[in-house]
Amino acid sequence: MVDTAAPQPTTDAVDLILDAWHRERPDLDPSAKAVTGRIVRLGSMFQQAYDDAFADLGLPAGHYGVLVALRRAGEPYERTPTDLARSRMMTSGGMTAVLDRLERSGLVARRPNPDDRRGSLVGLTSEGLAMVEAAMAVHTRVEHELVAGLDAAERDQLASLLRKLLVDLEA
Repeated sequence: MVDTAAPQPTTDAVDLILDAWHRERPDLDPSAKAVTGRIVRLGSMFQQAYDDAFADLGLPAGHYGVLVALRRAGEPYERTPTDLARSRMMTSGGMTAVLDRLERSGLVARRPNPDDRRGSLVGLTSEGLAMVEAAMAVHTRVEHELVAGLDAAERDQLASLLRKLLVDLEA
């Protein structure tokens, strides 16, 4: 049987950028862009795929990260707004705005923090728990679709290299 599938391209948008920089600025070494450019481009493509998938659930972009952070906390699925902001790398003002929207939509509720009279705890409501459970299943499916072009050994190798880079940068 003859394979009639179109051949896969062997170059990507980053290759075109690198070629242009080699031509326009031969005095610079753009080789790091072979990694950074692809990570940035993939991050953008991944985020768009998640946003599209979550839109089908009626979950606005950015809300999943807060809901899943609460879910990962384990029962009773609560965290302080400060912890949530830190985990999402957001300002406290930005987190307040997201929490206000999530609270208005009935997905989270705030209550006084018994360990800190000045603070509050944010927790998933039953509706929020149901939403995040559905969203986690969608997220997992999309993640697998996004890396389907790699076999298991390639995924492991890439994960190891990315972990090495991230550990170095986080240090």
